[in-house]
Amino acid sequence: MEQQLNGSAFVRHLGDLAGDGRAGYAALADRVRTLLSDGRLAVGTRVPSERELAAALGIGRGTVAAAYDDLRGSGHLARRRGSGTWTTLPSEGSSSTPVVPFAPTSAAGPSGIAPDVIDLAHAAPAAPAEAMARAGREALAELPGHLVGPGYDLLGLPVLRGLVADRLTAQGLPTAPDEVMVTAGSQHAHALVVRALVRPGDRVLLEQPTYPNAIDLVRHVSARPVPMALDRDAVGRARWDVAAFAAGLRASAPALAYLVPDHHNPTGGVMDAAAREGVVAAARRHGVPLVVDDCLRDLWLTEPVPPPLGAWATMPGEAPVLTLGSLSKSVWGGVRIGWLRGPRAVLRRVATSRASDDIASPVLEQLVAAALLRGIDDLLPERRATMAARRDHLLGALARTLPEWTAPRPSGGLSLWVDLGAPRSSVLVEAAARQGLHLAAGPRFGTGGAFEGFLRVPYTHPVDVLDDAVVRLAAAWRTVDAGSPAMLSPVV
Repeated sequence: MEQQLNGSAFVRHLGDLAGDGRAGYAALADRVRTLLSDGRLAVGTRVPSERELAAALGIGRGTVAAAYDDLRGSGHLARRRGSGTWTTLPSEGSSSTPVVPFAPTSAAGPSGIAPDVIDLAHAAPAAPAEAMARAGREALAELPGHLVGPGYDLLGLPVLRGLVADRLTAQGLPTAPDEVMVTAGSQHAHALVVRALVRPGDRVLLEQPTYPNAIDLVRHVSARPVPMALDRDAVGRARWDVAAFAAGLRASAPALAYLVPDHHNPTGGVMDAAAREGVVAAARRHGVPLVVDDCLRDLWLTEPVPPPLGAWATMPGEAPVLTLGSLSKSVWGGVRIGWLRGPRAVLRRVATSRASDDIASPVLEQLVAAALLRGIDDLLPERRATMAARRDHLLGALARTLPEWTAPRPSGGLSLWVDLGAPRSSVLVEAAARQGLHLAAGPRFGTGGAFEGFLRVPYTHPVDVLDDAVVRLAAAWRTVDAGSPAMLSPVV
């Protein structure tokens, strides 16, 4: 669907354009590239004319013209005869640094991220090579037994559904295999739920901040994201206000609510048992389904988390709690297998919608996932120890190098939610790109341009890479003059 932004709407997207000492047109062009890179500005959007944007910003038209020329040269804008100027992405042959969406990327793949660039935009660990190889061998050994059938199973292989059900039951959420659907990752499960339960114009309640792809998914179905601000405790960790959540349900009457209660992405917070009980009770009163993203649940580093949120949904006929899970964070993102756990009636509704989509998940990948699940309790202790050491190392490096930044010590997950002490996240991302550091700006994790004072910094890399990243971060931060006004003077 084509989008068009007028001058005032585009200015709201641009946010605070505080510069770093360069000419104003370069600051403006870099901001547009950042917005395209992290998904806040969609490709295929018609932007305002030079005259209109100059008037909206209160600057000379020459500055905007120079920025637009720069963006056309780098492949981020294209002029269409008779219909204005539109956002694009650079072609493969572009000389500029390519931009990528908010999704995992490979330095050796088509994303365009150079091998010497450190990717801190995505919190995704490398694979445990030995465990993956072993799971692959087991899957190939089991594959012949599945070749006699058609290979299609809308809900997933019974063996894998049984293993997922057993794991959820052991975690405190009693589950039968027929309450599980296997999907191509948790994001696929989330998309299937939204497509089945949300209609254009509906509202969807989201935490603020939250996982960026959850925001995008709501917008892609022409629904309206309704942000619910998270509170913070005395040391800065996220905390859920049950009364505020209930008020949000009452005021917005959403089609569903999306929550990340375990090692919340991006803040790292964990919802306590009392809040879980209160959230489910509020959803029950207002008849709002809950979509619970539990992908980070197994990555506790300090102590295990409470039982899954769905464990508090025990009354017949109440609003469903739908639990999303996958192996992407606990094992490897390349295992594109996830699952959806929910009431049988909801699964049937989702399955009806899915039948016209991908039909079924790949058999071989499901067998790999089954092998990994059988051995995951042997794998996780080492993964947790590695991530805990990297978390503590990154916290120490940031405290020494950038003492004005603060970040609570998360009890699990894969990243820090850093308070920069100044609303300079987007301009820092632009400066970091020039240091060979790929970041996602704080506003990518919220709606309405919020979180310019925050930055998510993953600790998924080895400690030597984290040290290099902190050096580059510090160099980028030094170029950002937090007290200077935007450099948006006319170019002559």
